[in-house]
Amino acid sequence: MGSQPVHGLPFLPGSSCRDPTKTAFHRSQTLNYKNGFAIKHLPTVGIGRERLHVNQLSQAELDELSNKRPTLTYGQPKQAPPSDFIPAHVAFDKKVLKFNGYFQEDVPVSTEEHFRVRQVDLYYYLEDDSMSVMEPMVENSGIPQGKFIKRQRLPKNDRGDHFHWKDLNRGINITIYGKTFRIVDCDAFTQTFLESQGIELNPPEKMIFDPYTELRKMPLRMYVTPSDFDQLKQFLTFDKQVLRFYAIWDDTENMFGECRRFIIHYYLADDTVEVRECHERNNGRDPFPVLIRRQRLPKATVEKKETFPTCVLEISDQEVLEWFTAKDFAVGKSTTLLGRSFFLYDCDEFTRQFYRGKFGIDDFQPVDVKKPPLEEVKQVIPPYNGYGFVEDSLQNCFSLIPKAPQKNVIKMLQNDRKVLRFAVSMESPNPEDRKRRFILSYCLATDMISIYEPPMRNSGIIAGKYLGKTRVPKPGSSTDSPVYYEPADLTIGATVEVFSHRFVITDADLYVLNYMESNPESFPAAVVQSMRDHFAPRQAAAEAIKRLDQSKPDPQELDTVVAQTQEHLQRHNYLFDSSMQATFLQQDKDGSGLLDKVEFLALCDHFKVPVDDPLFQKVEFGQLKLFTKSFHYQ
Repeated sequence: MGSQPVHGLPFLPGSSCRDPTKTAFHRSQTLNYKNGFAIKHLPTVGIGRERLHVNQLSQAELDELSNKRPTLTYGQPKQAPPSDFIPAHVAFDKKVLKFNGYFQEDVPVSTEEHFRVRQVDLYYYLEDDSMSVMEPMVENSGIPQGKFIKRQRLPKNDRGDHFHWKDLNRGINITIYGKTFRIVDCDAFTQTFLESQGIELNPPEKMIFDPYTELRKMPLRMYVTPSDFDQLKQFLTFDKQVLRFYAIWDDTENMFGECRRFIIHYYLADDTVEVRECHERNNGRDPFPVLIRRQRLPKATVEKKETFPTCVLEISDQEVLEWFTAKDFAVGKSTTLLGRSFFLYDCDEFTRQFYRGKFGIDDFQPVDVKKPPLEEVKQVIPPYNGYGFVEDSLQNCFSLIPKAPQKNVIKMLQNDRKVLRFAVSMESPNPEDRKRRFILSYCLATDMISIYEPPMRNSGIIAGKYLGKTRVPKPGSSTDSPVYYEPADLTIGATVEVFSHRFVITDADLYVLNYMESNPESFPAAVVQSMRDHFAPRQAAAEAIKRLDQSKPDPQELDTVVAQTQEHLQRHNYLFDSSMQATFLQQDKDGSGLLDKVEFLALCDHFKVPVDDPLFQKVEFGQLKLFTKSFHYQ
């Protein structure tokens, strides 16, 4: 059907057609605004921008309607004469639009300012569309100010156009003769005029001030009425009269702070204060006596700005609201002087009299500022860990580099190479351990005990050193105060517990008895007597054997010696069996009852008979018949 729509067809299904080239389907606006008022607007195009031919009047009809007046009863009215023409210089006479703005210019030759902000007023004269720029006067600016651009029509661009009041608004930049001006606000008349002409004004902006000019503004002068106080009279009255306070400065809250003592002098002649430090011996500080030199100290000052150069300028009298006086010092109170808090704990007698007569104060009780002694921390000894001796391990708790514990050198020299030997047997629930025999040695020089196990043939136990030299504590003693075994504790039949192993003393060396008899003050009398009773049968047998060597033995005496020898062997828990008797009889081939020395020692060694006992050593081996009979138990 082409791109043109077909008109005149009935609006029925199948008869309507649609233009595929049409893309716009919106309706035209029928309401418009002029000078801020809503007016009705008849659209000339319909939906899709199609031209409306209905109710459209030609230009001639519109002109006729505009000039036609309604017909009145008495005829056509007279047409009003046109209004008089008023020129623009008359209509807009003395009507000026005023805008506030500023521009920024660089200052390349100054080290104190890099740029300068200059405020201006832009004037637009409606009568001839001319403009002028005025700069208000600023006091002590040093810049020629006033008329910046004289009144004229200002060019807008290079095409010959000029600025119009429609080009001006708030919050915009305009460039005039190479300088860019920022318009920030306008007056009320300008705002009303522009809004009446349908111009929507931007929101106003804040005026920017020159930072260097603000910095140079001098503070207002403050005039202080001079006081009528007679300083000369004060000087003559209180000359050489000084109040003395004793104070401390506690700075322990800060790092490396200390508690230091000071003396504060208050001079009544001119109300000055001096702080002197009390140095102590070997305090490690330089010997400077004065902490704060004599001067008037401010108590309250005006609030200073952050830019106030405190490090190079002192506080003047105009910045001090109140100075320290004598009433600001009191015993038992703290006073802050130049940022340091001093606690006044005492004063001298002259100061007490002055405050008593001047202010009526009688409370001058001194404050004890001595710090209590540090609480002594009790040294807790850790438990014994089982390595080494208790005395050696204890030295690790006393110093970083442990020292060897002191030894009794005199005791070591007197008892050098003196050893007490005892024969012991193990007390154990195991039958095999009960048969084991040991030799316990007690070193008198160091009070150490060692245990040695002699070799036993076919016992299945490796003989040798059972316990090295060490100090053995008694059962029940603690590691804090251990109690060790002493020679007085080692008696025949006594039980010695060595590190959870129990040993029973069965015999002792003859040197033990001799040592006890030579040192009776070191042993109880009962211990010495028990040791004598133990060695009495052995000594009696030795004396009997000695008598037998000197004379022919009597059978009765021979039986007595045999009985003593058997008793001595039984006391040492030595048990005989039938094989021992059979072996001795078998070795005596001629039946004489006598054995050779070598044969006798071999048999004794075979049956573990203690041939090294002094009782055997004192007997001549030619009389071995006596000992042979001693082993014949009926």
